[in-house]
Amino acid sequence: MFAKTFGAATNGIDGVIIDVEVDVSSGMPRFDMVGLPDASVRESKERVRTGIKNAGIKLRQENVTVNLAPAGIRKDSSGLDLPIAVALLAAYGIIPPESIRNALFSAEMSLEGEMRSVPGILPMVIKARDSGIPRVYVAKENINEALLVDDIEVYSVPGIAELVEYLNGRAEWQPEIKKHSEEKAFEEDEDFADVQGQFLAKRAFEIAAAGGHNILLVGSPGAGKSMLSKRLGSILPEMEKKEALEVTKIYSIAGLLKDNRGLVSKRPFRSPHHTTSAVALIGGGSIPRPGEVTLSHNGVLFLDELPEFSKQALEVLREPLEDGRITISRVNASLTFPSSIILVAAMNPCPCGYFGDKEHVCECSSVEIKRYVRRISGPLLDRIDIQIRVPRVSYKELKNREKAEASAIIRKRVSDARKRQLARLSPYGLVSNSQMNHSLLMRICQLTSEAERLMEQAFNQKKLSARSYDRLIKVAQTIADLAGSDKIDAVHIGEAIQLRGDLQLNVE
Repeated sequence: MFAKTFGAATNGIDGVIIDVEVDVSSGMPRFDMVGLPDASVRESKERVRTGIKNAGIKLRQENVTVNLAPAGIRKDSSGLDLPIAVALLAAYGIIPPESIRNALFSAEMSLEGEMRSVPGILPMVIKARDSGIPRVYVAKENINEALLVDDIEVYSVPGIAELVEYLNGRAEWQPEIKKHSEEKAFEEDEDFADVQGQFLAKRAFEIAAAGGHNILLVGSPGAGKSMLSKRLGSILPEMEKKEALEVTKIYSIAGLLKDNRGLVSKRPFRSPHHTTSAVALIGGGSIPRPGEVTLSHNGVLFLDELPEFSKQALEVLREPLEDGRITISRVNASLTFPSSIILVAAMNPCPCGYFGDKEHVCECSSVEIKRYVRRISGPLLDRIDIQIRVPRVSYKELKNREKAEASAIIRKRVSDARKRQLARLSPYGLVSNSQMNHSLLMRICQLTSEAERLMEQAFNQKKLSARSYDRLIKVAQTIADLAGSDKIDAVHIGEAIQLRGDLQLNVE
């Protein structure tokens, strides 16, 4: 007897519908699985047979063939356990085949026949809805995630025995209902009110947050580079629903949604150690999985001690910083992951950290300093919009009891600037100034005659590249947005030039 139902897998950050077909016939007892299953899927036949047996359901020893279509896609989700199990039971005549034909099943099965959660449920359910499948059955731990998708019925499956009772009409189940919980996206432990001094750095972070610009901090140990960077998330605007769904899909596929949580409402902040490999940073594997760059999508990627990262790891950042996405090619697949991030990088000026410090003597030779600084390539530096020095905080500033400006106040200005950008850029599918390409920049950004003259002078004196020119204009446009100005004036260009200071160290 033949039976068919639907399961799902993931391809990049999107779901893929898998047709699960099972045929049971008389003959030599065996269990064959075809359709390019990965190791975790090939093992499912043992989990399925044992789980069904331990649930008290007896199956005759017959010839079983399971086909997973389309055959050209490698399947690597243990969530195919449940659709294989229900299609097998329907082929044996234990449940009616029509009860599973227009539904999607996704859960891992234990040896007792109970259901376990699987990563990637959100993109799977989105794909099911878009494919016209009206019902999905998932494990209890995946319910909140599945309920993020509207216009589809979601059912919680405790175990295979209970599911058989329901599909045979001997039990009544109701679709799960979305529970509206109050989420505080801005419940931050870190606040800029706790940062004394560092006015230039705080202004730079405000501009970076408003326009989505990358930023590099250079300063001695203890100057406050890490402290400032960790507070960037507290001034970023709240994510739109579309952005939050994108982040949740990524974290779902990576298996990072814990405690049956639903929508990720807080912008990601990822801070990998400098020993992180290029693959961990950019993503990869035989079946490509998202790396730190993608896990930071719509948020912040903080790289502390930037020169300590391997050259290979740093150079692979070029594509995502330029294009907002990363393409990973393997023999089995070529996948593109989103990576619209704000890169925050911090570094010392030299190996000992005290070159240029007024309070400490640098013990590094000029050769050592040059070698250290040159670990950061010119093309990578060219992609960082804001580059500033962070000086040491004075004793007077440190002991000041008066609170500095709070993150909530800065975030209000940032959000207002983002609204101006959204109104200007939404027809092009963009949300921030940093996402503009050259042609769009030339069409949208309007410079006054004084700003044009200052820009030309800076371009010639600093011998800027075309990319540096574009990034200076983008930063100036963000400064104008924060000031509520419709045009870029000379003062905006001047501040943008100051924030992209020449950090090439003079060690002669």
